[in-house]
Amino acid sequence: MAQKNKKVDPIILGVVFILLVFGLVMISSAGIAVSKDRFGDEYHLFRRQLFYGVIPGLIFLFIVQKIHYSFWKKIAVPLFALAILFLVLIFIPGFGVKLQGASRWLALGPLQFQPTEFMKLAIILYLALWIESKGKMIADFKEGLLPFIAILGVVGFLVIKQPDVGTLGAISVISLVMLFVSGAPIRFIFALFGSGIGLLMTLIAVAPYRLNRLKSFRDSTIDPQGIGYQINQALIAVGSGGIFGLGFGQSRQKFNYLPEPVGDSIYAIISEELGMIGAVSLLILFVLFAMRGLKIARNAPDKFAALVAVGISSWIIFQAFINIAAIIGLIPLTGIPLPFVSYGSTSLVFMLTAVGILLNISKYAKTE
Repeated sequence: MAQKNKKVDPIILGVVFILLVFGLVMISSAGIAVSKDRFGDEYHLFRRQLFYGVIPGLIFLFIVQKIHYSFWKKIAVPLFALAILFLVLIFIPGFGVKLQGASRWLALGPLQFQPTEFMKLAIILYLALWIESKGKMIADFKEGLLPFIAILGVVGFLVIKQPDVGTLGAISVISLVMLFVSGAPIRFIFALFGSGIGLLMTLIAVAPYRLNRLKSFRDSTIDPQGIGYQINQALIAVGSGGIFGLGFGQSRQKFNYLPEPVGDSIYAIISEELGMIGAVSLLILFVLFAMRGLKIARNAPDKFAALVAVGISSWIIFQAFINIAAIIGLIPLTGIPLPFVSYGSTSLVFMLTAVGILLNISKYAKTE
C-alpha cells in the first residue's frame, strides 16, 4: 500500500470550491426569470442547487477523500455492474422517468437521479482496474482492443437508447484517453476514433433534431427563430458582454430569450454579465484544474491510481471545454453542462465524489 506523504492537493480543492461558489452565484442571477415563471420564487433553483447538489456533494467529497483509493479497486466490478443495471432499469415502466421524449432519469422510491452520471464514475474505476490487470496485453488486438470495444459497446448501446449522444461522447472520450495513456498502440486509438466519428455521423443522419443542430452550427442564420434560435441567442449574450460585461445581474438574455440559462447555456450568461474577463477567468480555472489533475496522475503511486486520476481529470475537462466551445459556436450544441457551475444536482454530486477520489490519490503522490 502506498505511503501517505502529504495532505490533499490544495489547488484542486481551491479551484473546485471557487467554481462551486461561482456556480451558485451565477445560478442565483441566471435563474431568476426561470425560477419566477415556473415556481413563483426567484431563488428556487438556487436553493435546490445548494441543498440537493452542493451540500450533499461536499459531504461525499469530504468522506471519500478520507477513503484510501485502493478501496475503489475492490468494488469497481460491482459498481460497474450496478451502473449497468441502473441504465437497464430506465427502460422498465415504473422505474424510468421519461421527460421531453428522452428516458434519462431513474426513480427509486423518492430518489430520482440520472444513471449516466453514475456510469461516468463507475466506468472510470472499472477501466482502471481492467487495464491494470491486462498489463502489456493491452497492446494486443484480441486481448486488449476487442474486450475494450465490447465494454464500451454495451455502455454505449444503453446510453444511445435514451437517447443521449452528448453523454455517449463524454464516456467514449474518457475511455479512449485512459486507453491511450495505458500504452495501447496509437493505431488502436485512431481506429476507435474513426469508428466513433462514423457512428456519430450515422446518429446525426437518422435523427432530424441532431441534423438540425449541425445545420445551425454550419450557418447560424439559416433559421434564427427555429433550429438556430439557441445558438443565436447564446452568441448575442456573449457578444453583448464585451470585455467587462453588463454587470452582475444585468443579463437581458436570461429573461426568456436564451433557453436553459442555468443549464447548458450558463456560460453565455456569464459572458454577458461579466464579459470576456469573467469568461476567460473561468476558463483559466479549468486549465488549472487540468494541469493539477494530470500532475497527480503523473505522480500517482501505481497504475490504477494514475488511470483513475486521468479518467476523472479528462471527464471534467472534456465536459467543460465542450460546453464552452458549443456556446461560443466552435462546435454544434451538445447539451453537456458546465462542470460545477451549471444547474443539476445529480451531475454535481457524482462529480464532487470523483474529485474526492482524486484528492485522496493526491495524498499518496510520489515526491518530485
